[in-house]
Amino acid sequence: MPGYRARSGQLEMAQAIAHAIEEQTTLIAEAGTGTGKTFAYLVPALLWGGKVIVSTGTKTLQDQLFRKDIPTVRAALGAPVTVALLKGRSNYVCHYHLARTQADGRLSSRQDVSYLRHIGRFVKSSRTGDKSELNQVPENASVWPLVTSTRDNCLGSDCPNYRECFVMQARREAQQADVVVVNHHLFFADLMLREEGISDLLPAANTVIFDEAHQLPETATLFFGQTVSTTQLLELARDTLAEGHTHARDAAQWPDVLAPLERAARDLRLAFPQDNVRLNARQLAPSSALFPALKKAREELKTLAALLESQAERAETLEQCWRRAQELERQLAAWDVSDNGADDPETIRWVEAYSHSLQLHRTPLSVAETFTRQREGQPRAWIFTSATLAVKQDFAHFADQLGLDHDRARCWPSPFDYAQQALLYVPQNMPDPMAQDYTDKVVEAVLPVIRASGGRAFLLCTTLRAVRRAAERLTDCLKEQGLDFPLLVQGEGSRSDLLERFRTLGNAVLVGSQSFWEGVDVRGKALSVVIIDKLPFAPPDDPVLAARLDALARLGGNPFMDYQLPSAVINLKQGAGRLIRDETDRGVLMICDPRLITKPYGKRIWQSLPAFKRTREEAEVLAFFDEPHLSS
Repeated sequence: MPGYRARSGQLEMAQAIAHAIEEQTTLIAEAGTGTGKTFAYLVPALLWGGKVIVSTGTKTLQDQLFRKDIPTVRAALGAPVTVALLKGRSNYVCHYHLARTQADGRLSSRQDVSYLRHIGRFVKSSRTGDKSELNQVPENASVWPLVTSTRDNCLGSDCPNYRECFVMQARREAQQADVVVVNHHLFFADLMLREEGISDLLPAANTVIFDEAHQLPETATLFFGQTVSTTQLLELARDTLAEGHTHARDAAQWPDVLAPLERAARDLRLAFPQDNVRLNARQLAPSSALFPALKKAREELKTLAALLESQAERAETLEQCWRRAQELERQLAAWDVSDNGADDPETIRWVEAYSHSLQLHRTPLSVAETFTRQREGQPRAWIFTSATLAVKQDFAHFADQLGLDHDRARCWPSPFDYAQQALLYVPQNMPDPMAQDYTDKVVEAVLPVIRASGGRAFLLCTTLRAVRRAAERLTDCLKEQGLDFPLLVQGEGSRSDLLERFRTLGNAVLVGSQSFWEGVDVRGKALSVVIIDKLPFAPPDDPVLAARLDALARLGGNPFMDYQLPSAVINLKQGAGRLIRDETDRGVLMICDPRLITKPYGKRIWQSLPAFKRTREEAEVLAFFDEPHLSS
């Protein structure tokens, strides 16, 4: 490999993983940026034999592992291993739903008609049906849900296209492969199905490796809970209309039959007049419009289910719609508990309203017991690795969330010389982060730094509201000061597009929130400043967090020190990790939040960050950029 350098931390990590694979034990491994953790786990995984599952945090990393990293290591080792890439079913074009959408002909825009033509041509030539291979259709195009399947509407072995199904083909390849690359969502979707005794999606493995493992507690919480949404009700109505017209046109006036269910779904959403609301069920008044809307939706589902039951023998697809109606009614009934005191104390019910949909959640307060149960049984090695798992080399917060033994945890620091390569700057005279004009003050403080760096900056905010306000103020201020730095703002393009433009421009300022805090790799001079507006404490009004903190307090713990602070530290380490990505990178990490200095816990936070040289003097930052190696 051109430019490869031997690193002792990488070798030690590989040896520790090899030992865990050999002994079939668990290892938690934090590897600082630049350690080379991907090769550190791939080398022993490919050499030690047996089936290996590698689970990643994102589909982007999944594709990189499958298309680049594993082939490189396999070739270097001459290892005769077969590799398969497996994604969730929504990533593969479904022949049945594509044909139905093509025959239906009702699409919302001319753009979707064009996209559908591209997808139709793609299916005829593609070996995998993976939508990431079709560049002409954006990943978020509204046509994709119409031509892919879900767990609810997949016909399985009853499907007329079962033999050519891309999902089944991918699963068959995964069953036969030595190494299977998945993502965390798919891994936990399989665990959830296994918990219900329905399916075993992933092949039995000798070794399971989680990369970007810091994301696991949140992903596990999502999948070990239950969610029912108004979108599912509308999708059921859409599918029933299509199947009713195709197989039972004489049974009913299907549009008239389905209109009440569609209206009930919309009324359920309108029970909350505002968007982006997250509420614990206990916060809902007995007079809330949600409860009568829930009752009405259940009644309409029962009515529809009765009709579908009478027609179910006419087609497998109608029988499936009948079963979906029954299941949705059951899920709504499980959520609609009139007596809040009857709730499972280990579960929280909460509601989330978006602009066009409403989601009703039942979320476990802890996933440790369920995850531990899934890890029992067949002996195998479990490897959990990330650049951010510990707080001052203490892994308790991460391990406790998943029920892991944190005695089997090791930390390998980054090989980068942070004291020489980077500066941590906390500006003076910043107001309290709760101040109404806080974001404006952040922009004022960062302008001299951005001017000195020649752009080349990320401004990472903890909320979308702060992103919008910071972008407005920066637009005005850059113009006023005659600074010609392109401003890229989250939401004005896909993440990949914005990053590509940032790299290409070379002097841009990118303003983003959580999606840019991790999984972003910009090397070289294009990124010389990472600015963080506030310490990333989770919002206190988050219903699941609030319930967990209450439970922790009842057990005599300290919710802030035991949960909120460690979570914020791990998140901050992710954001800070965007700055130095290579041994030749240099730059400034600017954290605007004064609590890093003024609060007693501040020391614990910055001691968990890499060993940057630290300053509070703006002049020292400007001098840093005057050094020749950082000049444009």
